[in-house]
Amino acid sequence: MSSNPFTSVKTTCHRSLLGLSLLAVAGLVGAQQTYPKGTVTLVVPFPPGGTVDMVARTIGKHLGDVFGQPFVVDNRAGASGNIGAAHVVNAKADGQTLFVSSSGVLAANQFLYKNPGFDSQKQLTPVIRLVNQPNILLVHPSVPANNVQELIKLAKSQPGKLNMGNAGIGTGQDFAAREFIAAAGVDMLNVSYKGGAAALNDLLAGQIQVAFDTSPTALPYAKERNGKLRALAITSAKRSPLVPDLSTVAESGIPGFDSFTWIGLTAPTGTPSAIIERLNAELNKALKGEMGKKFSEYSFEPLGGTPAEMGAMIRKDSENYGAVLKAAGVEPQ
Repeated sequence: MSSNPFTSVKTTCHRSLLGLSLLAVAGLVGAQQTYPKGTVTLVVPFPPGGTVDMVARTIGKHLGDVFGQPFVVDNRAGASGNIGAAHVVNAKADGQTLFVSSSGVLAANQFLYKNPGFDSQKQLTPVIRLVNQPNILLVHPSVPANNVQELIKLAKSQPGKLNMGNAGIGTGQDFAAREFIAAAGVDMLNVSYKGGAAALNDLLAGQIQVAFDTSPTALPYAKERNGKLRALAITSAKRSPLVPDLSTVAESGIPGFDSFTWIGLTAPTGTPSAIIERLNAELNKALKGEMGKKFSEYSFEPLGGTPAEMGAMIRKDSENYGAVLKAAGVEPQ
């Protein structure tokens, strides 16, 4: 009895497909087992000492312990995050260079600069959203306002006299300031600095009168009430359990106000999926454990989730930031 040639072809195809599948699995396992190859660089597009830097150093320590190789922070500040981002997208897509940045850099810079030097949705691959961070509204002690309504009344009585500082164009503090000024209907000068530390120093010195600062940095002033600065409100939808007596902006006369930024991890597009998945899994586990508790103590909200969810959030935030900047009449530089 002669053999069926079609059966022979099917068997050969099946074996070929099985072989390819095994090779693909072997490749994924190999990528996981050989990663990382020496030191991994976590690029932060802001100066040392800020909240993005703080988050990067925290996850770097954890990942270094997990993988047995150093994860070191490289601060490449400038151009509202563009310098650091451009460096990452031009790096080799092997997982040895990663990007820890804010939602503003990933979603807003495309509207702020004609040529930012990178395209976050094409040249960066999402890994994981790490934390949310609300902002706290601070005033210098010389400002005669003890709550949001008193600040609004003061600003309306002195149009253009009060200066509100932020960490830089396109940062969460910048958008919080723009949204506050618009919602309150006040005339205040929104001053952008090169980093949150510079804005805070000028606020402490009385060079500016008002500022939004990230909750981890501003929290001591909200808790201690030491007279150096006065905390008026927090921008989250709900009060923080760390400062339960500090009201939200929303309950202080601007209903619906909810402004925050998030910090996340991305990699150059083309980075092997096995590496992305491994990093995502390890960080999701850590955010649900001790690292997440540590972040909560600093008024961060641990996030986590899938790379796809992070990608969706970047697209959503891009739409929101674009609308806010257009309404404010901001033209790309």
